[in-house]
Amino acid sequence: MVRQLFVVAFIASLAAVSRAQTPQPFPRAGTPQLPRSTPVPTPASPALATQPPQAPVGPVDSNAPTAAMLGVAVYPAAQFLASYDAGRGQRYYLFGTTASFAELVGYYRTQTGEKGDLVFKDPPTHMFTGGTLARYREETMAFPPSVTIKDWTGGGSPGYPNPKLGAQPQRFPSVIMIVPPPPGTPLR
Repeated sequence: MVRQLFVVAFIASLAAVSRAQTPQPFPRAGTPQLPRSTPVPTPASPALATQPPQAPVGPVDSNAPTAAMLGVAVYPAAQFLASYDAGRGQRYYLFGTTASFAELVGYYRTQTGEKGDLVFKDPPTHMFTGGTLARYREETMAFPPSVTIKDWTGGGSPGYPNPKLGAQPQRFPSVIMIVPPPPGTPLR
């Protein structure tokens, strides 16, 4: 029950951002059409699929939380977007990435040591609440310590808008939300 409420709150907050997308003008006669972006093909070879992700290119955000703060490693190519107060000493940490939903699910299966749950099929949303994360304690935590991955390209969406004006990429196909336990809570 708590997991469902947590996921619904997360999806509702992210849905508010997606409704604020910039409207696209209708094409007019005589104007050239811009080429549509094509999805990045996934590797055909299993050996390529297991290669570790590349580190991000460009400056690293000095405000980004560390793996020690989060209790789980952050996907190496992910960009820190923001953090929000979750209550009871917890915070949500949002990371945007150009990695595919499937890549991220595979990465966090390895990091947490658990299978996780596909909580929504459309748009695909996967949640990890066990493994190396701390156990949920209702009396001291607002939300279960977790990693939630959402595919923002579901339903034809262009992705989650980058909140940093002029930064690249302009939109992230996938977003990672990490909710660590409150400080001082022992990990599993």
